[in-house]
Amino acid sequence: MLTDEFGREVTGIRVSLTDRCNFDCVYCHNEGLGDTRGPMDPQDDEMSTDDVVRFLEVAAEFDVDAVKFTGGEPMLRQDLEEIIERTPEGMEVSLTTNGTFLPGRAEALVDAGLERVNVSQDALDPEDFAAVTKSGAYETVLEGVDAALEAGLDPVKLNMVVFEHTAGYVPEMVDHVAENDGLQLQLIEYMPELTGKPEWNIDIERVHDWLAGQADEIEHREMHDRRRYWVSDGSSSADDAGSNAAGRGMVEIVDPVENPTFCANCHRVRVTHEGYLKGCLNRNDDLKPMGEMTKPEIRDAFREVVANRVPYYGEYMVRNDDGEWEINEEYIEEYAGA
Repeated sequence: MLTDEFGREVTGIRVSLTDRCNFDCVYCHNEGLGDTRGPMDPQDDEMSTDDVVRFLEVAAEFDVDAVKFTGGEPMLRQDLEEIIERTPEGMEVSLTTNGTFLPGRAEALVDAGLERVNVSQDALDPEDFAAVTKSGAYETVLEGVDAALEAGLDPVKLNMVVFEHTAGYVPEMVDHVAENDGLQLQLIEYMPELTGKPEWNIDIERVHDWLAGQADEIEHREMHDRRRYWVSDGSSSADDAGSNAAGRGMVEIVDPVENPTFCANCHRVRVTHEGYLKGCLNRNDDLKPMGEMTKPEIRDAFREVVANRVPYYGEYMVRNDDGEWEINEEYIEEYAGA
């Protein structure tokens, strides 16, 4: 297993299979790359099936035990089932999707080896959903969630980005997962530095405080120093346990912004759809090509990216005398000279 200079083992990878998407979500940052979406037809710059599998085989050599396939919308790849089927044995496979292609494909994905799925769902009202996603596919997303549950992908985790447009929808989304078995909710802090709309930001601690007041139980997860909130819909008691207990929902907040603890516990490396390794979501100055995607080239690039990983908050970004975050110039000089 590869470990960076800050003692962080790389145990997971996020692989973007395409930057194409049938949605146009107003908050999208495309895995930190910005709005790079191109035509909807398959592009020559996307990694081939064999390229993706070859990379996964190398990652497995370094004891990476989990892969999440992302995009864009990864289900626009018609070879997704084959990629999952060819993922090395013992590597947990998950998927983040907008859900529109799950009807008709969820069962095949599970048969191929998919174990978990996150579905982006930012609102429960079709008009509110359309305003955020620029898509009229609300009902299809609901059908996709049902298809995932029927295929055995239980629990399905709903991803909701929390910012000015969606913050008011949080209570009904919490009730939704509490009232529906097999659903969980992941509230994702809006990242203004990646989207260019800082005026849309909200104080995520307000959401934490509200959930703490609603929860029957609060669980602390070591990974990223996350908190999980178990919320009852009123029909279950505080003694109920488990993620699928009737009338009880799990809500988790992902809050990386200005959070050194989050960065200090990051164990992931990312891969862009074009085949570049990316050590940090917030940075694009550390992109590393993997050449012609031969295994020796992949190994060398992977080792180098891990060796150069730096916690974004706390190392790459540090607080100045006024308490504001600023780029660590000493690190930049050292990195540039390396």
